[in-house]
Amino acid sequence: MTKLRLPAILPVVGIFAIVSSGMAAPPKASGLLSWRGPDQTGAIPGKGYPEKWGGPGGENHLWTHKVKGGGTPVIANGKLYSFGYYDDPKDLTDVQEALICLDPETGELVWEYRFSDFISDVVYNRYAVGSPIVDAETGNVYLQSSNGRLMAFTADGKKLWEHSLVEKLARLTFPNGRTGSLGLQGPVVIAHCVTANWGTTGPARDRLYAFDKITGELVWYSTPGTVPDDSSFSMPVYTTIEGHRVGYTGHGCGNITSVDMRTGKPLWRFQFAKGGVNSQILKYGEDKIIAIHGKENIDTTAKGRLICLKVPTTYNSGKPAILPASAEVWRNEDLVAFTSSPTLVGNKIFSTIATGELLCVDADTGETVWKKKLGPDQLHASPAFGDGKLYVPLADGMFYILKPGEEGAEELTKLHLHTPCLGTPALWAGKCYLMTKDGLHCFGTKGGAALPSGEELATEDVGPVAQIQIVPAEFALTPGSKQTFTIWGLDDKGRRVKKMEGAEWEAFIPPTARVKAKVDATFEGDTLSAGPDAKLSAGAFKASVDGMSATTRGRVIATIGYEADFEGTPLPMKNDKGEAVNFPPLPWLGARIKWHVLQHDGSQVIANRLDNVLFQRTMNFFGDPELSDYVLEADVATDGNRRVMSTIGLVNQRYLITLDGNRRILEVSSNHERVKESVKFPIRPNTWYHLKTHVSREESGKGSVRAKAWLRDQPEPEDWTIEVKLDDVHEKGAPGIFAFSPQVQKRVYIDNIKLSASE
Repeated sequence: MTKLRLPAILPVVGIFAIVSSGMAAPPKASGLLSWRGPDQTGAIPGKGYPEKWGGPGGENHLWTHKVKGGGTPVIANGKLYSFGYYDDPKDLTDVQEALICLDPETGELVWEYRFSDFISDVVYNRYAVGSPIVDAETGNVYLQSSNGRLMAFTADGKKLWEHSLVEKLARLTFPNGRTGSLGLQGPVVIAHCVTANWGTTGPARDRLYAFDKITGELVWYSTPGTVPDDSSFSMPVYTTIEGHRVGYTGHGCGNITSVDMRTGKPLWRFQFAKGGVNSQILKYGEDKIIAIHGKENIDTTAKGRLICLKVPTTYNSGKPAILPASAEVWRNEDLVAFTSSPTLVGNKIFSTIATGELLCVDADTGETVWKKKLGPDQLHASPAFGDGKLYVPLADGMFYILKPGEEGAEELTKLHLHTPCLGTPALWAGKCYLMTKDGLHCFGTKGGAALPSGEELATEDVGPVAQIQIVPAEFALTPGSKQTFTIWGLDDKGRRVKKMEGAEWEAFIPPTARVKAKVDATFEGDTLSAGPDAKLSAGAFKASVDGMSATTRGRVIATIGYEADFEGTPLPMKNDKGEAVNFPPLPWLGARIKWHVLQHDGSQVIANRLDNVLFQRTMNFFGDPELSDYVLEADVATDGNRRVMSTIGLVNQRYLITLDGNRRILEVSSNHERVKESVKFPIRPNTWYHLKTHVSREESGKGSVRAKAWLRDQPEPEDWTIEVKLDDVHEKGAPGIFAFSPQVQKRVYIDNIKLSASE
């Protein structure tokens, strides 16, 4: 359940978008709008930041807000925004993440928006490892949660839009929970995540997604790297090349990439690690970037490296390039940092590394200037620099304020907080804000002066329309629904010029498409409509106007009334066992590389693939994330013997209901540490069962998750096999299927899927 809490009545603020103008506009928000500061270096402007802190209740301490987290607050227009979570360590079912708005002077709550996790892999103490970001143009606040909620709010807490990226784009979740920050560039807010979507984006890749910051519609998506070995929460670092706005980003595949931030076009990549590059890139001058990682190097078995890379200063209008090894200017093997980002001050780099040391490195030569041992290790938190001082938290709870010099760093404060410190400190108006696993602390000067309001927002004179861009770039319709598109005319630098009218639309099948598919929907003007009897389908459309064309793609997805028995599906392919197979329905998210349609027990069914150990566990959505109060049922079975079986299940309204063969139980869960209840159930291998599920929710938020299972050839039992009553039931969620075959040993089967309204 999501909750907006307002201590007082707040006025509703109108939202206006500045599109393209020849006049500069004053910013609606100024302050520390992003966690890395205005130059994305970790160096924060301002004077009078504190030298001493005695800890909570001690010297210079101003206030503490009791919330937990591992990220960095941001400050805009006299409001502090932070990402945190509330919990009861004795009752883990009550954990909720929250976007929190506080008075930065007093710590008093202005408003907050709480929300629960669902069907993610995030473990208990790894929530809220990220930061909000504020848009200077509108004053709006944006956040990506640990389980992929992408949200936009006004400064006063009014929610503008929200996407469940897990259910809409098949975003993957990981036990570490980290999300970092979003990016903002012009009209878009940019998310960085690993997805296993559908079609060309079906294989799991580390991708960038740009959403219109006002409407929330997808503007572009980009897959600039290769197959990831890790997740990454590095956000783009920006520059301008020949009028094009470009971002440099580290990825889970070990690549640094360059992407056009207005169109999503990949420009180049450079691989320098075998695992994820999670730390922020530093831009150094106009032709260099500095990057660090903590995984195995590509040319040695050693872990970790800090490098300086010479990057192109001309725009690549052709195919994405791979930078040569000679692009590396220098390297430093002293630094191993998995997630902590380096901070740049002039020509000096300050970085905490995995062994708990703080290093100072010359940015011109790459030489280590000095080292200082601070603790046993380090994770996530990065040094923050302000007014000649470094503010350095460590994962073990140590906190330092240091004054760096030519030969070392003088300790001004050394303090043990006795709680993990994973968040980078935020500095603003003479204060330091530090998020820990024990609270959000503020210390420094009461009533400290903030910097003057930001300069007017720069605007550029755009050129004539040279290309078009369709928004949304990807869509999902249910039978009977519509989608209206906007066609933006862009100049040759990718800047928005105007909305285009009079486009001609046609179905489009790329020449390289392996599946020649079309969407079961028709256009009238710029509006696409799926009829009430539209079939599940997927494909692309091309719009042409004034001699220019662009494409969008999308799906018709399941809603109430959907049934699937897989009969009549042609089986033209062979799997690794020589069985005749075909892919599952194209609109199913992430399913084509994890499931096959095949013959089993005299029927055509869907079965999970056992040809890749990485896919031993899979969850795949096929319906509308806005659905609620529905019944989802199917026939299910698992291969095996009395010793080894697999787990098979359905996802209903963000709850996972499974028959676990090895434990002989019927289980209901959401996140396994939040909701997890089961009853004994005598599952037999190679036996068909019918599994029926339903989630009910009252206006108060209370409700229940119910399921029943029985032998398929027997009558349906009157009573539910399991009923889990909850005080805070998820409001909605997409239907899906689930399989877990440990060590890819035993296959599971599903047939006769039915999605219906509750009785």
